[in-house]
Amino acid sequence: MFSSARPHRHDILIAAVGLLGGAVLSLLGLRMQNGRPLDASWTALVPLTVMAGLEPLRRGAPQTALVIGTLALVADQFTPGNLATVLMFTDIMYAAVLYGTPAAARRIPVTTFLITVGVTIGFLAWFRDAEALLVGILTALVAFAPALTGVSVRNHREAADAARLRADQIALLAEMDRTQAVTAERARMARELHDMVANHLSAIAIHSTAALSIDEPETSRNALGVIRENSVEGLAEMRRLIGLLRTGSADPEPSSSPTPASLDALVEQHRASAASSGLSCVLEDTRADRERLPAPVEPAAYRIVQESLTNALKHAAPGPVTVRLGQTERLLTVEVSSVLGDRTGPRAPGSGAGLVGMRERVALLGGEFEAGPVAGGDDARLWRVRARLPVPDGTEGGMWS
Repeated sequence: MFSSARPHRHDILIAAVGLLGGAVLSLLGLRMQNGRPLDASWTALVPLTVMAGLEPLRRGAPQTALVIGTLALVADQFTPGNLATVLMFTDIMYAAVLYGTPAAARRIPVTTFLITVGVTIGFLAWFRDAEALLVGILTALVAFAPALTGVSVRNHREAADAARLRADQIALLAEMDRTQAVTAERARMARELHDMVANHLSAIAIHSTAALSIDEPETSRNALGVIRENSVEGLAEMRRLIGLLRTGSADPEPSSSPTPASLDALVEQHRASAASSGLSCVLEDTRADRERLPAPVEPAAYRIVQESLTNALKHAAPGPVTVRLGQTERLLTVEVSSVLGDRTGPRAPGSGAGLVGMRERVALLGGEFEAGPVAGGDDARLWRVRARLPVPDGTEGGMWS
């Protein structure tokens, strides 16, 4: 089947040079053989012209060019012969292997090898002379050697294409890994920023609203005290985050990030901040063995409690806010519950980012997270956040006390 693509300019150049060179050899009277049925010099120009006309097809229709070229080479044996015809045939044989189908590339070298062996044995049997080996060598040079060269070049090209494909795939995977790493880092920094600052800003917003709405000097003084305390702590947390960004640390958590060992101070801080809203914060630690735990578990537990207390400060109805810690086998349970309902007084708006951040933290550790309303005692409705964090073997790097 002929290709609709235009012949390559190099192939046209080869055809022109071959035809011109063959014509010059014919004019000079150079023959490859004598005593042929068609002994006139001009008869060698016919196979030469056919072979030159096949050169532009060497890429688009290599197998067709090879079949017709073989017939032209056989016809050339009945004429005085032309060296240019033979040379162009070797090029067509080479191109048939290089540009042909994979099946043709496998079949042609085997076929030419068998032809070479058959011709050699046949002429040896016919002439019974060692000089008949020269016919076999000539056949190998014209047919088998170009086919073998085409196989070698084709294998090198396929290997180069495969190497380029692998390089492109590796580059694509590297870019995907880089994008995922950047996305994961942005998500981590978003969680850190929210957890470090949101609770302090929420307390500031609630108490500043209370100070503005209640015209009492004592209330305003207490509110300003809470606002100052949260402002100072928020700035300290922000400085820790900025330090992490500047140092470019690859640690999953800042080295100075708080752990559940600091929960007493955290609960006490929220107890003071939430008193004006009718909330009372209680810490219940039921763990029998406070062993050291891996670092990723500790800050995750602390941040879950911190965000849950902040949400209770913004949304919970008056009543107890209970923080429970428990541990069984290799599972740490963190639970924070508060009264679900309406309350009077100032509130801070929520965006839902806190629940998303807590869920992401638990998912990164392979734990379980649930948040929602549950039934409490005395027909009360509670909002409960519960996280189950697996504790892997190897407890270096943590500090629980």
